[in-house]
Amino acid sequence: MDNPQLYFGKLNQHLQEVLKQSYFTTLFTLVDENTNDDCLPFLELPAHQVILIESGEKHKNIQTCQSIWAELLSRQADRHSILINLGGGVIGDMGGFCAATFKRGIRFINIPTTLLAMVDASVGGKTGVDFMNQKNMIGLFTSPLATLIDPLFLNTLDQRQIKSGQAEMIKHGLIANLDHFEKAIQANEFPLALIKESVEIKQHIVEQDPFEKNIRKSLNFGHTLGHAIESAALSEGNNILHGEAVALGMILELKLSVLHCSLDKDEADNYIEKIAAKYGRPPLDSNYLSALIEWCGNDKKNENKGINCSLMSSGGNIKNNINLSQEQILQIAKN
Repeated sequence: MDNPQLYFGKLNQHLQEVLKQSYFTTLFTLVDENTNDDCLPFLELPAHQVILIESGEKHKNIQTCQSIWAELLSRQADRHSILINLGGGVIGDMGGFCAATFKRGIRFINIPTTLLAMVDASVGGKTGVDFMNQKNMIGLFTSPLATLIDPLFLNTLDQRQIKSGQAEMIKHGLIANLDHFEKAIQANEFPLALIKESVEIKQHIVEQDPFEKNIRKSLNFGHTLGHAIESAALSEGNNILHGEAVALGMILELKLSVLHCSLDKDEADNYIEKIAAKYGRPPLDSNYLSALIEWCGNDKKNENKGINCSLMSSGGNIKNNINLSQEQILQIAKN
């Protein structure tokens, strides 16, 4: 997997540079109703064709991919076309997947418009869609031609969306840089320098392990149970954002880290208190945890019939491939 060009700030200047360096026949821009209205006017683009889809995680599925492929086909996109993904994580994940599979692959450019997408989804080459209410079950690794990150889009977001992205920044700090954790957990504003710092933490990890065989698994901290929380909510039609679910997942996985990864309880409680002050606390009763365990059953990271987790031995230190049984997870309800 090639390393994409990664640009910060000066959105249109960098976009023009990328397009001038890249031969293409036709240019397409994938948007939802929000980014079409709020973000597309920021772009200074040559002739391009807009593909509009509905926003939200519930539309991140094969049916929406079929509509995107159909639009590309009907508008005679060829293998020299470029697709610009202008939006949050759903647009980036799904647009990248559609581009990588259309006519065996066309190039794409990611322009993330949410804080979550800037610090997480737009970096690392993961693309895909949800399937049968399970997060990101169908997908592949593929790199964009370029990723352009500019905080000017943050002005289009409400505070809930900002906090969703902030959760991934908090995670980057917990797994790799406690100074960044403190800055991220306390932040009320998100200047380019802070965003760049968070992106560089993830980028450094990804470059060492692009296909998630070893160290990259540390980025899954909070996501085993976080994805279960998100999938359960999605199946019930409840509205929860990815970062909100990951924040609750981190709380649960910090508790698991105390039980199964030798994390000091006082240290864990310190992190939990700070996260819970922003995102609340998940229930800890056995019925709730049992329901989450059911959703964990088909998690992509699982091995040997257990539930595979990345847990914390101390701040900034993650141990991967910790295989837990249902009974071991349920121990949180008693502690």
